[in-house]
Amino acid sequence: MSEQNQRAAQAAQKALVSAAQLLKWEELKQLARTGETWKIGEYLVLRDRSRAEQYLHQSLPYLEKPEASLREASVKFLGLTGQQMKQRKEKVEQICNGALCTPRALTMSCAWERRSKHCSELGEVAAYVPDLILSEDLRHEARCVQNFHGVLLFADVSGFTALTEKFSQSVSLERGADELTQTLNDYMGDIVEELLGFGGDILKFAGDAVLVLWRVRETQLRDTISLVLQCCQQIQEKYSVRDTDVGLKLRLKIGISAGHMSLLTVGDRKEQHFLILGKAVGEVWQAQNLASASDVILSASCWELCNQSQVKSKRVKGQGAVKVTGMQRMSVSEREDLFSKFTRAQLNCRSPEMPGVLRPAVTLAPHRAQGKVLRKYIPASVLRKIDDRQPLACLSELRPVTCLFVKLQFAAKVNLTQICKAIQDSSMLILEILRPHKGEINKISMFDKGCTLLCVFGLPGGKLPCESVCALESAIKISTACSGRLGKIEAVSVGVTSGTAFCGVVGHRVRHEYTVMGQKVNLAARLMEHYPGLVSCDAATYAASRLPRSYFKELPKAQMKGVGDPGTVYQYLGMSQKLVFGLDLMEERSEYGPLLGREKEIALFESALKAYGTCHESSILAFEGVLGSGKSHLLTELASLGQAAGHRVVAVELTELDLKQVYSALRMVLAMALGLQSCQSCSARQLVLQAKLQGLMAESSYCLLNDVFLVKFPLSTAVSQMSGTQRQMELELVLKKVLQKTVEEDGVVFVIDNAHCIDSPSWSLMWSVLRDVSIFMVMSFTASHCRRQRLCQAAVDILKLPKTSCVRLGELKPSAVVQKACQELGVVSLPQDLETLLTQRSYGIPYYCEELLRYLLGHDMLLFHPLGKDEKREDKWESLFTSVTEASTTTAARSSSAGKDRRVCTMRPAVTPQNTVLPPTLKGIALAELDSMKPSEQMVLKCAAILGLLFSTELLFHILPGWSRAKLNKALNALVRCNILKWLNAAKGAEESSVPTEGSGTSLEEESDAQKSSMEESKQRARLESGVLAFCAPLLQEAAYELWPKGQRVALHHKCAAFLERHTHKCQCCGGGDFVAFHRLALGSTQEAESGEEHGSDCSWRNWEASLATSEEMKLDELPASTDASSGVLKEKSCLEEIFQAAKQFLAKTEWMPKVPSKTQWTQGVECSCSCKAIVDLVLVPLAQHYMAVGNDARAFYYLLEGAAAYLHVSDNYLAFRNLKKAEVLRTLVAKKGNALACFEEATLLSLKGEVCYHMGQTELAKTTIRKALSLLKRKFPTTSTGAALQLVLEKSEHASHKKNRDSSVPQEAGRQRLPWLFRQSHCLSLLRQLFSLESAAGSRRLSRLAALMKVNTAEESEDASHVLLSYLEYALCCQNLGCREEWLQYGRAAMQLSAEVQLFGGGVLNTASFAQALSHLTLSLGNLPLSVDVGYRAERLCMELQKPDLGCVVLRTLFTALFLQMRYPECEAVLRRLEEQVSGADEIVGQACFFCFCLDLLLDAGWQYKSFEECRRFVEQNEANCLLQAQSSILLGLYSSLALWFARLGQWDNFQKPFEKARRLLKSTGACLVASQACSRLLECHSLVLKKDMEHSLWRARESCRRALRLAKEVFSRCSTSPVFYPRVYHLKAYIFLMLGNEEQSLLCLNQGLQACEDHGNLLEKTWLEMSTECWFTGKGRLGDLWLKTAPHFPHLNQAKPEVCSSRYLLKLPALQREDSSPGIKF
Repeated sequence: MSEQNQRAAQAAQKALVSAAQLLKWEELKQLARTGETWKIGEYLVLRDRSRAEQYLHQSLPYLEKPEASLREASVKFLGLTGQQMKQRKEKVEQICNGALCTPRALTMSCAWERRSKHCSELGEVAAYVPDLILSEDLRHEARCVQNFHGVLLFADVSGFTALTEKFSQSVSLERGADELTQTLNDYMGDIVEELLGFGGDILKFAGDAVLVLWRVRETQLRDTISLVLQCCQQIQEKYSVRDTDVGLKLRLKIGISAGHMSLLTVGDRKEQHFLILGKAVGEVWQAQNLASASDVILSASCWELCNQSQVKSKRVKGQGAVKVTGMQRMSVSEREDLFSKFTRAQLNCRSPEMPGVLRPAVTLAPHRAQGKVLRKYIPASVLRKIDDRQPLACLSELRPVTCLFVKLQFAAKVNLTQICKAIQDSSMLILEILRPHKGEINKISMFDKGCTLLCVFGLPGGKLPCESVCALESAIKISTACSGRLGKIEAVSVGVTSGTAFCGVVGHRVRHEYTVMGQKVNLAARLMEHYPGLVSCDAATYAASRLPRSYFKELPKAQMKGVGDPGTVYQYLGMSQKLVFGLDLMEERSEYGPLLGREKEIALFESALKAYGTCHESSILAFEGVLGSGKSHLLTELASLGQAAGHRVVAVELTELDLKQVYSALRMVLAMALGLQSCQSCSARQLVLQAKLQGLMAESSYCLLNDVFLVKFPLSTAVSQMSGTQRQMELELVLKKVLQKTVEEDGVVFVIDNAHCIDSPSWSLMWSVLRDVSIFMVMSFTASHCRRQRLCQAAVDILKLPKTSCVRLGELKPSAVVQKACQELGVVSLPQDLETLLTQRSYGIPYYCEELLRYLLGHDMLLFHPLGKDEKREDKWESLFTSVTEASTTTAARSSSAGKDRRVCTMRPAVTPQNTVLPPTLKGIALAELDSMKPSEQMVLKCAAILGLLFSTELLFHILPGWSRAKLNKALNALVRCNILKWLNAAKGAEESSVPTEGSGTSLEEESDAQKSSMEESKQRARLESGVLAFCAPLLQEAAYELWPKGQRVALHHKCAAFLERHTHKCQCCGGGDFVAFHRLALGSTQEAESGEEHGSDCSWRNWEASLATSEEMKLDELPASTDASSGVLKEKSCLEEIFQAAKQFLAKTEWMPKVPSKTQWTQGVECSCSCKAIVDLVLVPLAQHYMAVGNDARAFYYLLEGAAAYLHVSDNYLAFRNLKKAEVLRTLVAKKGNALACFEEATLLSLKGEVCYHMGQTELAKTTIRKALSLLKRKFPTTSTGAALQLVLEKSEHASHKKNRDSSVPQEAGRQRLPWLFRQSHCLSLLRQLFSLESAAGSRRLSRLAALMKVNTAEESEDASHVLLSYLEYALCCQNLGCREEWLQYGRAAMQLSAEVQLFGGGVLNTASFAQALSHLTLSLGNLPLSVDVGYRAERLCMELQKPDLGCVVLRTLFTALFLQMRYPECEAVLRRLEEQVSGADEIVGQACFFCFCLDLLLDAGWQYKSFEECRRFVEQNEANCLLQAQSSILLGLYSSLALWFARLGQWDNFQKPFEKARRLLKSTGACLVASQACSRLLECHSLVLKKDMEHSLWRARESCRRALRLAKEVFSRCSTSPVFYPRVYHLKAYIFLMLGNEEQSLLCLNQGLQACEDHGNLLEKTWLEMSTECWFTGKGRLGDLWLKTAPHFPHLNQAKPEVCSSRYLLKLPALQREDSSPGIKF
């Protein structure tokens, strides 16, 4: 019957009638004949509810039909069946899941949002207006008053307010306005449909009630009442009680009256409203009040008029009204007969030609004049949405607003005409008052409250920052104007409230209204009732206005119906001149002590104040900041500092109200300056003025000040004879003199808060005085884009004065925000999630931070517990990133009187801060900014909010409905210009590449203007088409996101996910594929099918399959023979040659890269080729958010893991941690639903957690977590020494037999499914190898070796050549650390052999960079310094391309050492500069430690400095307790040994001992790696110098020092077997020890060996030192003398150092004793 083809619809109707006759279902037969498809569906479902599931299945296919009418009917029927299956929600979701995931269904909106096939364009407007208005001739203006008879029905739904409050107080995004709208309109829509079906005309939706009219002739009232009672009976049977999803019940009660009434239309040419007057109106209100839930009450007059014989009733006690207890049910035919008797307007009846049309008014043909009239009845906020063609669902919001309920109480004896005139006049006045502040009249009613008007501020498109002030001032103006100018109004009462309310469309699709409802609306009505004749407001309005306390008066509490605790109620007094006196106009100094984050501003003030005090130098400081930036707090602090400095401070705080008061600001300043603020009486003020003004002006002019200062000087003859203009000019002259005298008074500091509120006359007088007079003034201004009015010219001129300094208050630093939060909460610790929430959402604005904290506390989202004296952070995952932030000393002292009661703050376990809604106050601020934009810009921001804080213009264009590129670009440019959006580095890259480098000439200068313009246009076009944008303020993004209805939000998330799925892979530089290797294969075919079928992401899968194919091509055909343990010992020389040959081959393959980056490349970097950071930020993280928003937990979890792995890939541990925390929360939610994660997903989560723990220095937690992951991956790692020994034997056996067993491996498809498991196992084993290598115990080193060997076997099982190559290199590194020279060389050689067979670039630049780094490290360790430098530069270039800071730091460390040993100092400096840039972050502590270690190397061996020794020492002392640094024992050994060596060389033995002992303790815990070997050589030099000292001063201690030095020399020499590049240094120090012990022969031998090694390695640094030592020891003199000691400790920088200084070395002098006189006891 819903077919658009009329023949098909008629045939279906006949078939249904026949079926009903066959079944003998009379009601169905009648419904089929009338064509009421909605009621037919309802009848079928209610008749047999057991078939609801079957009906649901049958309706789903029609969602895919091309005919809109069929899809609409299907959605309706789905709604009916869904209501009957409320208790089986999961089943409904399961059935509908397939339909909801289809592209067509995703773009469909609900039946409420879609236009009916019968609804015309004019009909959409007519849906907001009752038929009573439409019945007039719409070509002309409506008559002001109309009289008629009719029946009124008032249906009140109890529970709406509680439901609204429940949703508005929810902190979760899941409870939004769209869900509330659906709940309300589902219920109200059902009721309205019944009312319309019985011929009712919906006059008004009064919040949670509806007023309905049956307009008939007087003779038809009796029958009409019977019809209305039938309607009520049917409504109460069906809808008297409705359960909601949040546990609240909606109940209905009805009152009915009948009689004569009048329609009054009020308003002006722009806006019109209507209301019904008459006795029947009051009676229907009273009847409804007498009713209880499910009752129907007839008023006394209605009872008299009705057919009492058909009604069962019960008299209401003490009233004339009756309660209907029952009545005879009419049949359908009887009802139709009754309809046929009525002669109603044609618009109000159904047409037989239009079956299924519930209200013919919505079918009105387009008519310009009619539409123009109808639009006057619709609120402006709604018209803006309609004109922008936005769906009805977008009109509904839970929005912070300010409500005014105005009651006009008429005099007792007034007639209807007088009432109508009074209402018309008052409405005109009210509209005139509201419009400048964007307020609107939402409802006008005439019930028992007299005439009441609901006025609302802050509706969509009309939000203002100072909304509460505007509302209060409007309220006082309304009260004054209506009561003073309209004589027939006896009293005016106004209630003002602020808070969140439901603002949206309520009703049915064919008849609805825009209304505002909620607890705050009800409270405004109650304030209006209980405080008659006053302007009253609630505490929220009082607080939001920020007006002085003197503007308000606290009122006594009153018991209010339906309001539990209204809180403090205030009377608003408004501003008057009397309030100037006796006020404290500046807030008291903050109880939290010093102002945070404003040190620069305070320093500027103190500097200017000092100049003013000593030199009387004039200064005006103007501070500008956004709302809430702390201007008032800053000025209060500055005023306090001024007083403390001995100055008299005149401080005032202005408000928006002062702008409209002539000389208001000047009056306040002068009153404070003259001391009038303490004068309560007029006479007291007169005495003060006479004393202050004596000699300044004639007494005859005193009377001019009467109105200004509220005094009563006698009117002089001279003044009385002046005209008005003359008086005004004389007054200005008098005020100027007073101001000038006040300004010239010594030591006065003027502080004016909110100076933008100074009125223009005051500015003019101030300008004429301030430009010529020395003054010290401090002012604050709200930022220009936040002000409602521009500054006048005089103000602009003052700000341009040379003496004026304009300062913009920037955002607080994150550390200051955290400290402020600690002060506000009285704690010393915040969890990292809370720190992130505050720093991101507060945007560095103090007020935002305060509101966020107030909101979190108000909703009980924070927990507090005491902090013990010695409490340490637990080694737990949850506290991994928790930082303890100490508050100021003042706060700490106050919060803890004797070191007790110190508290820390944590988040409740179930709270996810990022998913909470914004506090209403902050949402209001954001909405004020959003409403000030054009509709197109608002739509762009709302769509961008779906994408997140970062988004690409390409994706934004994809989801915008029907937009052109030009339209989007125009909107984006406007938003960027307004600092709402900003371009990010992804777009900046193109710009930076065109910036000329040093020495490039003036190419840009020589370009013509046309060329420049063309280049700029092309850049702009490219940026707009593929750029990356970000919200400047996260607050705006969150507020815009919350405006979306849930249904549309979900559909957009689906659309975004489908688009982003194409890019879910690594960039090509990093080899493509998943960030968790082969992640998609691990989830089986389901993931692939969903991804491919649902989103059509062919691109991403082609990319992924290509990477898989590449890995297949790189399978090993045969493992190198050298990997077989039985192959015997390799010849070292042959091994070295193969390694060096492989390095040369690598250089040949990468010959296209420059060997040495240019100077500008070092300082500026090069163009980034790796886009993984952009992929994780713009693809993976948003994808996880999109899937969480649509409820697809499995896919969301998948992308959370991918995002965490990607962040680890780009070295961002904290963001990886945050992603993993989200994944854990999601895992908990999945478990609560009874579902379980795949084993691989659980293992991946644990392995990523372990990796983050490892990077953050939590080694024990990391090992435990990774072991668990390996267990889930079916690859257990032993926990005992015995188990480790057995496992090592097994792994060696497996490794030896691997080649033999490859032929019997699993089939290729099964092997593919194993790839993700093998790669994840390998990754976990690699982490374990690194973790155990940090420990000194022998058992840990064995476990490290075991993990490395297990990784080799796992890699060989995967048969992936690149994987095997990297595992060989890692095993070689492990053997090097353990000092196993033979295996180190063996696996190094095997890796080099394999590298010749592997296509290094096939796996991406990252694999190549990793190989280059390992090759550079290997060649450096083996001593081929030139080759190591060349390979190192190639590796550095690759890392710069990739922007991999972790890998880049390792490369730079190796490169620096190679350059340093070759004395290539300029390049060393460039490398250090690059390293310093990369490790500048607070979490790069290990990299920083290496950097300072290199700086110490320069000081000790190069004779010049990059950082001074004191800076290096300070770093060590400040960070030696860091857990990350403590885990790096080799680096710490290098730092301590270098510090000790410095002190030993300078003879500062007291300072020497502490770092020396620390270094000695660390010696056992270090391995034989390159860093440790170098550190050991430093420690050996320390022992040598100790031996020298002891031989000179204490021979008995020299014996022990000798034994230690010789023992250490032997150990260091052994360690250097895997780092032979440091053999020359060891030979050098051994020669020195032997020479001190008198063995010249052995000393010379060591010297010769050292020099030969230097020649072989190219070690110029050690060679020059050896030559210098040889000359010094055996000739008795040095070439340069002891130049190192002469220069220390103040070494020059490289560009200032002389060549001989850079060649200086510390001379290892022999003991002062003669060698032949050495003690025999220690001779060698």
